[in-house]
Amino acid sequence: MKGDLIPDQHHIARLCRPKCISPDEKIQASAFMVRVGEESLSANWLEFLKSSSRENEIAELQNIYSNKFNKVEVRAQIAVLNVGEVREKVLAESPDRRNLKVLHNPEIDDPSHSGIYNLRHDDEIIIAELILESVQETCTARK
Repeated sequence: MKGDLIPDQHHIARLCRPKCISPDEKIQASAFMVRVGEESLSANWLEFLKSSSRENEIAELQNIYSNKFNKVEVRAQIAVLNVGEVREKVLAESPDRRNLKVLHNPEIDDPSHSGIYNLRHDDEIIIAELILESVQETCTARK
């Protein structure tokens, strides 16, 4: 339901656009910075998809992205994070001991849509770098 806290033991995935991917195909911290006018960093709640495996969750996300966006770029990647690990890392290592909230924020065409809250568009890059350090795995976003 909209606004529900996503449990710390669950996982989220972030779509990382090619402009946030280095020439050697590594995701950059800029992929985890909230843009001006946005209140959260978009993500998807993997366990909400109720798939039998991570591979199936990723395939479902690729389908969602294909339907939701006009085009999913070839170099786009999906970053998978554990909610509790990213929250703990940012709380422990950010200069202001930032307490992130990860909330379910479903959309009509994207029922697993969620957001990472308590970020600001003018945040130092340190928060984005801490989130990047918490990435557990990456894969292609395009089917």
